[in-house]
Amino acid sequence: MLAPMSTPPALSISTRGLEKSFKDLKVLQGVDIDVHRGSIFALLGSNGAGKTTLVKILCTLLKADAGTAQVNGFDVATQAADVRQSISLTGQFAAVDEILSGRENLIMVARLRHLKGPGTIADDLLQRFSLTEAGSRRVATYSGGMRRRLDIAMSLIGDPPVIFLDEPTTGLDPQARLEVWRAVKELAAGGTTVLLTTQYLDEAEHLADRIAILREGRIIVNGTLDELKRLLPPAKVEYVEKQPTLEDVFLTLVATSTDGQPR
Repeated sequence: MLAPMSTPPALSISTRGLEKSFKDLKVLQGVDIDVHRGSIFALLGSNGAGKTTLVKILCTLLKADAGTAQVNGFDVATQAADVRQSISLTGQFAAVDEILSGRENLIMVARLRHLKGPGTIADDLLQRFSLTEAGSRRVATYSGGMRRRLDIAMSLIGDPPVIFLDEPTTGLDPQARLEVWRAVKELAAGGTTVLLTTQYLDEAEHLADRIAILREGRIIVNGTLDELKRLLPPAKVEYVEKQPTLEDVFLTLVATSTDGQPR
């Protein structure tokens, strides 16, 4: 396997000028992003903004029409096999076998990856994601949050340095969402790079080190939460300055067309 060399050591993901169209529909129109190692990068956007298409290109599931992308130092177009060994993808719905127990799901994935000590790997992940007591139970008995945590645990088998979470809390209740948030923050604290797509502004605000807003296939803003909030002036409410929220920033920016004119 080639050693990762192309991307600077501080970056796990880097794209330049990514474009993708489906017939006459331009889904991505020159996307540039940089994601630092061990960070959580949130990609915000409405339905149809191009979030899932971008993730699929970075995971080698789609080919870009133009531009370049690197993941863990490997080019997604020319070194796809190396990219796939460096990543894990968790989609919008938990990909777990409900007939098996949580521990059996983990052991199955470890065996499919031909790893030594699958039982030990399973037990370590159950403990890491606070699922030890439920490990012997069938997944059909799990709550939504437990299933999602198990799904993320399964995606970490083999210790991929980069994980993609495509709207991981869709359909979960508030308590389950908090459980997933805790698991994601622990991933980054352990050195895993997380690229998170979401439509939930509070999720990005709570989790992300950097946030990018994707609109009509273009990144219209990219920065830390504080940087994004500084894009809007504080509002005065009864002589007290009210700082803008991420929701204020998002709604203001997506309400403006790409040429800067209100929609």
